[in-house]
Amino acid sequence: MEASATFSTRDFTPTGLSPVPEITTALPVSVSTMEKTYSGDISGTSSTVFTAAFDPTTRTGSYIALESFDGTVNGRQGTFNFIHSASTTGTNRADEFFSIVAGSGTGDLQGISGTGGIKVDADGTHRIWLDYQLG
Repeated sequence: MEASATFSTRDFTPTGLSPVPEITTALPVSVSTMEKTYSGDISGTSSTVFTAAFDPTTRTGSYIALESFDGTVNGRQGTFNFIHSASTTGTNRADEFFSIVAGSGTGDLQGISGTGGIKVDADGTHRIWLDYQLG
C-alpha cells in the first residue's frame, strides 16, 4: 500500500548534546528535537530526534532522524516509529534511507512495516511517502 503527504516542521530545538568523548571533525555534530505536522494520506504529528553532522555555511553534511508518529495513514489510526537519513552537498539529497521500525505500530497501524522517502520540492514544500504493509 502507498500513502503520501506534505509536512511542515516546527519547534526545531538544539539539545546541546554531543557525542562523548567529543571528537572534532570538519563538520560539527548536533542533536536536536523537532515536531512535524502531516497533511494528506498521512495525517497527524510526529516527535523527532534529529542528529546531524552539518555545516550550515556550505549546507554540506548528513543527518539521521528517528520519528514517533501519531495519526492516520489512509484512514487507519495509530502510532509507529520510522527512521530516515540523507546526505547533501548543499543543493541535493543523496544516500537516502527510510524504514518503518518493525514492531512499533499500535491501534489500526499495528504490524505496519515498509519503506518510504522524503523529497523537498524546489519551492521548499516537504513531501513524504510510504510503501507499507500491515501484518
